[in-house]
Amino acid sequence: MRPGRENPSTARLTLGHHPPVRLLRRLALDLTPLRTSRDFRLVFAAAGVSGFGSFITYVTLPYQVYQLTGDPLLVGLLGVCELVPLLLMAFVGGALADYLDRRRLVLGGEIGFTLLCGVLLVNSLSASPHLWLLYVVAAATAALDGVQRPAMEGLTPRIVAPDQIPAAGALNSLRMDVAQLGGPAVAGVLIASVDLAWVYAIDLATFAFSLACLTLVRAVPPPPAADRPSLRSVVTGLRYARSRPELLGTYLVDINAMFFGMPQALYPFMAEKLGGPAVLGLLYAAPAAGSLLATVSSGWVKHVHRHGLMVVLAAGAWGLAVVGFGLSGWLWLALLFLVLAGAADMVSGLFRMTIWNQTIPDHLRGRLAGIEMLSYSTGPLLGQLRSGLVARTPLGVTGSIVSGGVLCVLGTIALAAALPAFLRYDGRDGLARKQAEDAAWSATAPTRVTPDPAPDPAR
Repeated sequence: MRPGRENPSTARLTLGHHPPVRLLRRLALDLTPLRTSRDFRLVFAAAGVSGFGSFITYVTLPYQVYQLTGDPLLVGLLGVCELVPLLLMAFVGGALADYLDRRRLVLGGEIGFTLLCGVLLVNSLSASPHLWLLYVVAAATAALDGVQRPAMEGLTPRIVAPDQIPAAGALNSLRMDVAQLGGPAVAGVLIASVDLAWVYAIDLATFAFSLACLTLVRAVPPPPAADRPSLRSVVTGLRYARSRPELLGTYLVDINAMFFGMPQALYPFMAEKLGGPAVLGLLYAAPAAGSLLATVSSGWVKHVHRHGLMVVLAAGAWGLAVVGFGLSGWLWLALLFLVLAGAADMVSGLFRMTIWNQTIPDHLRGRLAGIEMLSYSTGPLLGQLRSGLVARTPLGVTGSIVSGGVLCVLGTIALAAALPAFLRYDGRDGLARKQAEDAAWSATAPTRVTPDPAPDPAR
C-alpha cells in the first residue's frame, strides 16, 4: 500500500471507534422495537396519528373557553372537570386492564373519543356554542381516558421484549413529542385563520386511521388467574404501590412538579403579552420541542441505572425553567425556557416509564398503570387550577408562574430528603425483582385457569 494511503475498511473501522462516533451511537434513538414487533408498529402509528389530532383539540378547547369567557379561572376549571372523573375511572380502567383483553379496551376507548370529538364539532357549528357542553366533554374525555390509558400503558411490556422496554418508552415519547409539537403549532395557525369547527373536524378525521390500525393488532389476553375487577383488586394494587418506595417516589415527585409548575392555563394570557393569539400555538409547542430533543438523544438512558436520582434532578430542572419562563419579557426567551422545561420533563418521564415497565409484575400492570395515570394527570390538572387562582390575586399571571416554579424546586428537594430509598434505586435490581414476581405468580396460579398464550413480542 502506498505511503499516506489508508485501507478504506480500516478507515471505517477506525472511524467507528472514534470517540465522537461512539458518543453519537450512545445518544442515538434505539429503533429496535419498531423493527421487531408488528403490534408495536401498529399501536405506535395509531397513537401517533390520533394523538396529533387530539393535541389540536387540546389547545382549541381551552382557547374556546377563553374566547367565550375571558376568565382565567374558568379556563383553569377545565382541569377540575377532568380531575374528578379521572380519579374514579383510572382505578376502574386499571382493574379492567388486568382482567380483559387490553387491545379491546384501547380500541373501545378510541371509538368513544371519536364520538366526543363529533360533539365538539357540532357544538362549534352552533350560532351560540354552549359553554357547559365544553366542560361536559372535557369530563367525559377524562373518564374515557381513565379507562383506556391503563390498557395502553399495559400493552408495552406485552408486545416488546423486556430488554427493549427503555427503547419502546423512548419511541412512545417520540411519538408524543411529535404530536405535542405539531398539534399545537397547527392549532395555533388554524385558530388564527379558520372557524373552530374546522379545527375539530381535523381531529375527527385522524381517528379513522387510528381505528383501522388498532383493529389489526392481535389480542393481548390477561395474565394467568387474572383478578376480577373489584374494590379488593384495586386495594391490592394500591398496597403494592405503597410497598415500593421507588414507585412512590415517581408518583410524588411528578405530582409536586406538575402541581406547582404547570402554567398551561395561563398560556392564553402570556400570549397576549408576547404577541397575541398567533403565538399561542408556539407556547404549547415549545415544551414538546424540548421533549423531542431529549427523546432523539435518549440512547444514553439505557446506560444509566440510578433512575430515582435522575427523576429528582429532572424535576428540579423543570421548576427552574418554569421560573425563567415566568420572568421572560421576550417571546424568544420564553420559548427557550419552555424548551428547557420540556426537555427536563421528558428526561423525568423516560426514567419513570422505565421504572414502571421494568419492575411491575404483569398481573398488576394495569392497576399500577391506573395509579401512574393519576400521578401524571392530577398534578397538571390541579396545577392549572392553582395557577388560575393565584393569577387572580395581586401576584398576577407572572407571579403565579414564578412562585409555582420556586415551590416546585423546594418541594422536589424536600421529597428527595424524605425518600432516600428512591434516590438509591438501581434499575437492575428492579428488573430482577419483576422477573422473580412474574415467575412466582405463574407458579401459584390456579390450575383451572388456562388463558390464551401471550403474544410473541417479535411478531
